[in-house]
Amino acid sequence: MNYIIRNPEDIIQLLLEHLQMTSLAVLIAVAIALPLSVLITRYRWLSIPVVGILGILYTIPSLALIILLVPLLGLNRQSVVVAMILYTQVILVRNFLVALQSIDPKILEAARGMGMNAWQRWWWVQIPLILPIGIAGIRLATIVAIAISTIGAKFGAGGLGVLLFDGVSQSRYDKIWAGAITVAILAFALNGILLGLQWLSNPQRKIKLMSEG
Repeated sequence: MNYIIRNPEDIIQLLLEHLQMTSLAVLIAVAIALPLSVLITRYRWLSIPVVGILGILYTIPSLALIILLVPLLGLNRQSVVVAMILYTQVILVRNFLVALQSIDPKILEAARGMGMNAWQRWWWVQIPLILPIGIAGIRLATIVAIAISTIGAKFGAGGLGVLLFDGVSQSRYDKIWAGAITVAILAFALNGILLGLQWLSNPQRKIKLMSEG
């Protein structure tokens, strides 16, 4: 804690770098995984090859995956972000698939009978119903991304991992503890925020509030 107190500006800068990498990777990963999950839901035969390939990627250690990307993208933050996107796909796709497949077809049929078009059914019916499970997947993917971001410091990506690797190379335990504590705080904070959003998005909670009102 002494290092954190003595060097708040450095800690904040590294924290922002870490948060920026994590947020960027998770946003892009969601933007890829959600349409992919919708496509798999419509064409079920895609499930085995797509989820299988993503599962194979997930078995590759994150450090090895970044190393494999370095010859293609260079020793920089880009390689780390792409590795984070690839690594979190299997978590997100699986959760989105479960969420989409859990929607009762009768609900969609009722929405169609009310005159809703495909976009209206997606935005007003499907999105609210898949949010709790979807956010649960995003929460898990975010924690994984935070961990990979920490390793990414070894590849010039910056972030809080810089403190850990500098601390090891310099035998500075204050830096190691500062990095570990700050990463843990970031993980707990983002996990708590997303857990709160998951709770707020629960349709059953909304129905209960409406019935009580």
